[in-house]
Amino acid sequence: MQNDPGQMNILELAYLGDALYELYVREHVLRTAPTSRADLLHKEGVRFVCAAGQAEALKTMADEGFLTEEEADFARRAHNHKTATKPKNADPVDYKWATAFEALLGLKHLGKDNDRLQALMRRAVEITEERRNSNA
Repeated sequence: MQNDPGQMNILELAYLGDALYELYVREHVLRTAPTSRADLLHKEGVRFVCAAGQAEALKTMADEGFLTEEEADFARRAHNHKTATKPKNADPVDYKWATAFEALLGLKHLGKDNDRLQALMRRAVEITEERRNSNA
């Protein structure tokens, strides 16, 4: 692993970011879901960690100006990163944006910017909740 997270491979950062967001979402679901059944908890969590949900969260944060200029530049670079990975159950465009979101989380974690990492994950969850409430 390199000392400068900004110079790391996008997919390595996304690998870490995926795990960070999954844990954050699981804790959120445990706190807010009206059930303790594991199958229902999993179903609830999938709304947040799916490629479409992550892609929408990142694009919304960019559109509303929530991302710093540096974060937005990094997300665009991560989105444009060439990869041989093909999504199995996701739209390829959403998959690339979701990978960019996860890479941004990995970057913040390795850069020891925990306050910003938490803010990004919190806002992503809020966006997903807002989308669900507007569709209800």
